[in-house]
Amino acid sequence: MRGYLKQHPPLLQFITILGFYAGSIGVFLLLTALVTPKLTGYTAYDISVGVLTDPKFLRMQQWLQFFYSTLTYLLPAAIFAYLWHPEPMRYLGLRTKASWIQVILTIVLFYCCLPFVGVLAEWNLHWDLPKAALEAQQRNEQMTKALLQMPTITDLVMNLVLMAIVPAIAEEVFFRGVFQRIFINLTRLRWTGVLVTAIIFAAMHFEMQAVLPRIALGFILGTIFLVTGNLWLAILAHLINNGMLVIQYYLFQHGYTKTDPAVEQGVTWYLGVASALVTVGLIWALMKRSPEPLEVEQADTQR
Repeated sequence: MRGYLKQHPPLLQFITILGFYAGSIGVFLLLTALVTPKLTGYTAYDISVGVLTDPKFLRMQQWLQFFYSTLTYLLPAAIFAYLWHPEPMRYLGLRTKASWIQVILTIVLFYCCLPFVGVLAEWNLHWDLPKAALEAQQRNEQMTKALLQMPTITDLVMNLVLMAIVPAIAEEVFFRGVFQRIFINLTRLRWTGVLVTAIIFAAMHFEMQAVLPRIALGFILGTIFLVTGNLWLAILAHLINNGMLVIQYYLFQHGYTKTDPAVEQGVTWYLGVASALVTVGLIWALMKRSPEPLEVEQADTQR
């Protein structure tokens, strides 16, 4: 079966991965509907003040986050890579070794892009969105704040694993490792493939008030993978983004910082412009120090 999908055009490959994803979503929703009420007494979709203070319900939601990432993102991508390439790990960009300079540049690049992303986030917040989208955003924020209540260091470690590390790996394997390759093959344009993947990445998080910053972050993550050919570096940047939020919540709750991470901090436009320029420069530096950029193999039907 290995190499089977390589014999088909990119459009069919895209339909295939979407089919894997849809099937996984169906299984996840079915298991969630069956298991959650028996273990907690609530459905997985109950959101109220009482429910969000029930430790049993919140613990179940944390594990659902883990299973959602692994079942709907990681598993479909792994199956697709197995059917596309004789070496799935190499296809996904998980066999390429990173140098220390690449790691350092990736970390600095990610932190330097944050003011620019912050400007986009602030602009996005002022969009005139439908009431249903705003209500969905509010429910997501309520759930996130409840899940990130961390009275002990054990809670911090658990959230870092379930809500930072696992999603970073699963989403990068799915979006950058598979989707980005497909769209580069489909459009025959590398940067277009990166942008389309970033837009889909943002859309599939279903948060309209955060769609612009997610597109920007998705584009940065895709660029890191494109110029280095190393998915671990994109995973590292994604992990920093997720982990930073979890740690900020922990520090704020325990009085180590005064800045509430749930409140969007304003960023001046000129700092955003400077951030964008520095980010472009760091991408160029990372490109120059990456001798093995992403090699996109075409489907056999394109040759």
